[in-house]
Amino acid sequence: MTGSLLLCICLAYFVAAYFAYGGYLKKVFAVDPNRPTPAKTQYDGVDFVPTPRIVLFGHHFASIAGPGPIVGPIMAAYFGWLPALIWILIGCVFVGAFHDFAALVISVRNKGHSISFVMEKMMGFSGRQLFVGFCFACLLLVVAVFTNMVSGMFVKVPAVATASLIFIGMAPVFAYCTNKLGMRLKVASLIFIPLVFLSVPFGAAFPIDLVNSFGFTPESAKLFWTAVLAVYILCASIVPVQWLLQPRDYMNSFLLYGTLLLGFVAILAYNPSIQMDSFKGFEAVTADGNMSMLFPTLFIFIACGACSGFHALVASGTTSKQIRSEKDMLPVGYGAMLVEGVLGIMALIAVMAMDPSSFTEVGKNPVVAFSTGMSQFCVALGLDPKYSMVFLSLAISAFMMTSLDTATRLGRFLVQELFMPKAVSEDQKEDFEKAQEGVFRKVLTNKYYASVFFVAFAMFMALSGEAAALWPIFGASNQLMAALTFLVITLWLLSKNVNWVISFIPMIFMMVMSLWGVFQVITQQWGKNYVLVGTGIFLSVMALMMVALGLSIIFHHLKAHYSGTAAASEIQ
Repeated sequence: MTGSLLLCICLAYFVAAYFAYGGYLKKVFAVDPNRPTPAKTQYDGVDFVPTPRIVLFGHHFASIAGPGPIVGPIMAAYFGWLPALIWILIGCVFVGAFHDFAALVISVRNKGHSISFVMEKMMGFSGRQLFVGFCFACLLLVVAVFTNMVSGMFVKVPAVATASLIFIGMAPVFAYCTNKLGMRLKVASLIFIPLVFLSVPFGAAFPIDLVNSFGFTPESAKLFWTAVLAVYILCASIVPVQWLLQPRDYMNSFLLYGTLLLGFVAILAYNPSIQMDSFKGFEAVTADGNMSMLFPTLFIFIACGACSGFHALVASGTTSKQIRSEKDMLPVGYGAMLVEGVLGIMALIAVMAMDPSSFTEVGKNPVVAFSTGMSQFCVALGLDPKYSMVFLSLAISAFMMTSLDTATRLGRFLVQELFMPKAVSEDQKEDFEKAQEGVFRKVLTNKYYASVFFVAFAMFMALSGEAAALWPIFGASNQLMAALTFLVITLWLLSKNVNWVISFIPMIFMMVMSLWGVFQVITQQWGKNYVLVGTGIFLSVMALMMVALGLSIIFHHLKAHYSGTAAASEIQ
């Protein structure tokens, strides 16, 4: 089998899955285009804004993608290409895409509230606070680590800094043309999208090199870019979505579409042969130089390409507040994840065609490995592999920014929710008014103060280096978040008396794999890094407490069902 044939088979599989399993999920969740969405019923011009499907898809896709679907499969390829391929194909369709879609639907049905709000309705105030605290810690890691990655990339590859600043500057201009001047989206896209692609070679031609051009030391240059990023993500958290986050992600998504199109055509034209072993064993020395086991490492490494807990925060945090019609939920929530799966397959093919000895070395930097492999395929299109590699590297780096700014806005939502009191009414306005009682709550439920609090905390972690120390446990905690989201989905489906088993099975699987992953980190770091050990124990205890509470509720519902009594529920 060649890489091009494998890609075509996978594409056909994802298309069939969208209509078959996606269609089934539409029936299970009773998607109704006539049901009003929170974007319309709670429109505020800041967070709740009805958004065209293509724009929202771009925002959602860019936010959940980042470098994840590229990095994960390449890291997992040390076990061979077949285990990674199987998990992407099965996990993306039946676990990840289902997870994202369900989180989006449940949030839309609950006035655009996050998954944590729904958890409170099913598991009580303590369950909500545990989950919000868990998600808050994970998002702090996302922002801190990505800030370090992006600022470091700006120093090492100054062209990325130029291109990224151009993207940011174009976003409000694009928004002004469409929101104030009345320019049609198609017309604005025809003008601005080419400028997005032109910014890539422009950045390469005029890099903002603080070290060589302005006399900064590498450390001071990184500190400068960290400060710039802090200001940007603070603005992205506060400014109405249609003026910065939404247009930037929409335009940026075309870079990823371009990467997908370039990769697809290049793979078909080059038709690479597979040189990597399909399976190298249940243990392998991975990129970090450690001996790792296939179980659970495979399911921790490949997150965004198969299932990622961060996606539920995006779906229920920003996307649900912009859904114009329920008919958009399947293409946005389910479809965007399938496209991520395609990108994961392409990343896998890029290294499958490499000589095994070459992959062992270049695979230590997954982004470089992907860019190197795909640039070789681009030779079949008559493109200079050096320029192709620069384009691919810049495109991937740009998407780290989308995950960074979206995660910051989600962090602001979580800070506000963390200090909201116990909900006593279904009316959001009444809940909000109660939240204003007391100076402390009034401050931390305010979007400005909440944003400053979150960004300051994340920057402290980024500058202190603690985020880098906690990185080994981040992957496991991310998957643990997915398992807990599946717990919410299971309880929601159970309350509706529909097929809850379709989410219960993924919940058990993800819970076992993620807890196993956390346990591995604890045992590996025992006596070496007490921060990792303490964090791992803390996350495990919180997760097990929530699972125990959730299973007791499931048992209660089943007992009531089979005894013929109705289980009281206020779940929407």
